[in-house]
Amino acid sequence: MPQPPDPDPRPLDHLAERGRADAPALVLKDRTLSHGDLRTRVAQLAGWLAERIPKKGAHVASWAAKGELTCLLPLAAPRAGLVHVPINPLLKRAQAAHILADSGSVLLIANEARLASLESGDIPASCETLSEGSLWDDVAQSDAALPPSDADPDALAAILYTSGSTGRPKGVMLSHANLWLGAVSVAHYLKLSADDVTLAVLPLSFDYGQNQLLSTWYAGGCVTPLDYLFPRDVVKACARHGVTTLAAVPPLWVQLSELDWPGDATAAMRRLTNSGGALTPDLVRALRADFADADIYAMYGLTEAFRSTYLDPGLIDANPASMGTAIPFAEILVVADDGTVPGAGEEGELVHCGPLVAQGYWQDAERTAERFKPAPAASRYGGTAVWSGDRVKRDADGLLYFVGRRDAMIKSSGNRISPLEIEEAALASGLVAEACALGVPDAKLGHAVHLVVRPADDTPMEDPALAKKLARQLPNFMQPQVIHWRQSMPLNPNGKIDRTALMQEIAA
Repeated sequence: MPQPPDPDPRPLDHLAERGRADAPALVLKDRTLSHGDLRTRVAQLAGWLAERIPKKGAHVASWAAKGELTCLLPLAAPRAGLVHVPINPLLKRAQAAHILADSGSVLLIANEARLASLESGDIPASCETLSEGSLWDDVAQSDAALPPSDADPDALAAILYTSGSTGRPKGVMLSHANLWLGAVSVAHYLKLSADDVTLAVLPLSFDYGQNQLLSTWYAGGCVTPLDYLFPRDVVKACARHGVTTLAAVPPLWVQLSELDWPGDATAAMRRLTNSGGALTPDLVRALRADFADADIYAMYGLTEAFRSTYLDPGLIDANPASMGTAIPFAEILVVADDGTVPGAGEEGELVHCGPLVAQGYWQDAERTAERFKPAPAASRYGGTAVWSGDRVKRDADGLLYFVGRRDAMIKSSGNRISPLEIEEAALASGLVAEACALGVPDAKLGHAVHLVVRPADDTPMEDPALAKKLARQLPNFMQPQVIHWRQSMPLNPNGKIDRTALMQEIAA
């Protein structure tokens, strides 16, 4: 496939100017915005933000379900010269409080229920709060509106928080260029067009989820956001809106493949996309049975470089486990431990080079230095590359295959989970003296979260209060599927909890 026609990055907010003015751009619960409406609303919201927060480069956070606010802020905040910090609406107050403090956000916009969940000390003194409804009332009373910006494409546009294998969530710094070129690349290889309708079921705080908006609007198409309660809601929405593009992660695809798909829900479908874990041969066959005329795109990505690879749909039946090859604007190298490029079939670390590489982690020079390093000598781009920590190999035809991870990251239902966050919540309960969170392979979830704990002196074994406390402190996708109680923890020669031994015991 040839490279996209316009590789030069532009200010991100120019995506609002792409579509035909009278064509639909965003289907909300109570109305549909045309691309002309999108331009007007982004200009108004950006103008209000610039009046409210005159300091350029300040950070504004959002913590709300999918709607006009969360869909427009990714464009309106950068147009106002601000940096958007979206908080996953599935997170609870402890995680939101960390992101607010770490990001230095000066304004949090959220719905009333989420604002009410925050406790004293959760909101930094320098951060104001505003309810989602009040914001639109204020915008309606403001005469301010900003035209498309002339921002430097290398300027910071967003900070997306992602969990690592250790420590609290870290903020990945993304420029206008990162996000613009990501939208161009995906729109190009997915062959999106102005008559496409994308059902946005993934969280917009997730790079894969946010790109549902950006790539569709780059192509001049329409986005229908959906916060679904049950997988059946996705089927109904596809039928109701004539959806042509559906993106999901493997656990959701498993659930969707178990449902009956009526003809009116599949008739318009042109493409299915997957990231956040591999598709199995059985799942590919199931999707093919339900969506005979749709292309199936298997993809691999990491927030630190947006997306790295995709598999041509024509190859997926013969190579269902492959990650494919580099997306447009990305250079993907397999690098051996000695720094050389290994031959076909030999394992190495996936290294992503090129203009999609993020600017590092917000206020975290140590972890930035661990992942963002000079590109290997074999790179044609040079500059800074992301060293993913993922082990891959390339076959004789140039197709990439995932081998494993170096770290202890848990990936469940498409979410990247830090074991330390779960362990800290367990220890904070006061019921346990030691805790170790593990990701155990699971056919539906990718990884199921298992928590191994040693009770505190005054805590009985199998105390049900622990699960109840974790349910209040952690989002649903972080909840342990199983809690294992132990009188003692195995230790390695360094005196640390032996994760490998626990994993072998639990997975046996």
